[in-house]
Amino acid sequence: MKRLLATAAVVAVFVAVLAAVWFYSFAHSALPLPQAATPFEFIVKSGTSLKGLSRQLTEQGLLPEPQLFWLLGRVTGQATGIQAGTYRLESPVTPLQLLQKLNSGDVVPISVTFVEGMTFADMRARLKKTESVKITLQDVADADILKRMGATEAHPEGLFFPDTYRFSVGTTDLDILKKSYQAMQKKLAEAWAMRDPDLPYGSPYEALIMASIIEKETGLSEERPLIGSVFINRLRLPMRLQTDPTIIYGMGLKFDGNIRKRDLTADTPYNTYTRDGLPPTPIAMPGWGSLLAAVKPAQSDRLYFVAKGDGSHYFSRTLVEHNRAVSKYQLGR
Repeated sequence: MKRLLATAAVVAVFVAVLAAVWFYSFAHSALPLPQAATPFEFIVKSGTSLKGLSRQLTEQGLLPEPQLFWLLGRVTGQATGIQAGTYRLESPVTPLQLLQKLNSGDVVPISVTFVEGMTFADMRARLKKTESVKITLQDVADADILKRMGATEAHPEGLFFPDTYRFSVGTTDLDILKKSYQAMQKKLAEAWAMRDPDLPYGSPYEALIMASIIEKETGLSEERPLIGSVFINRLRLPMRLQTDPTIIYGMGLKFDGNIRKRDLTADTPYNTYTRDGLPPTPIAMPGWGSLLAAVKPAQSDRLYFVAKGDGSHYFSRTLVEHNRAVSKYQLGR
């Protein structure tokens, strides 16, 4: 009996040693990426356990089986520190290295980009289509969104700064909007502090309205200060702005790509052909260049401009000169 027990003990020790060697080998051997995929990406959702993630990575072909990886996390004390996010493996890693990556939160940056000239409706649509954003504002009205953000404005248009915003998995659409709103508040304050004296604005918000119009009128950065000058000169005369982008904004979903004579005469709060001064709100998201053009316009006596068909504009001092430019560039005469 003693001999049998001794043999069993030896066998048990031998098996334990083999298991330890096998476990050590697993922990320190590189995991081949599935189907030679480079890079290999996987998403860890918030609240995912190591056991659940082990099963997920086994199903995705990274792990040979789930139990060893889960056990390795328990043995090393790294089972409960997994952070949510999108992870990318550029080359094979060992299970130990993978655990360290998961615990350090070495995730792929997730981002959403809002570009100059976008409307608030465009922003909401982009957020809805962006993976990993937690949508909480699906059926929330614009005015209620502003209240949730703590904004004092009544209309959301133009209140957000165009930029690329990085975030982690599960960040809400409201949080991203807040960040963009705060960025615009900061940029607008900076621009307002730099403004030229005697501009015909009663508030920074009016400068923001002007910046949004400039943004929609041209995509050429070098033209923005001169376009700002045209509109400032008109406000000072006083003379109506007569800018098509405000007409289009006021038409909303009725705009089909063309502005007709009836659209120019149909009075809306955004029809700058029928109403004096600025429209009641911005019409889009202006960038930094347009903000500067609104508060530091070029010094000129220009009152008119017309598109030349190549993305640029011809600027005129008088209506006669402007009509000639329209005839040349728009009517082809």
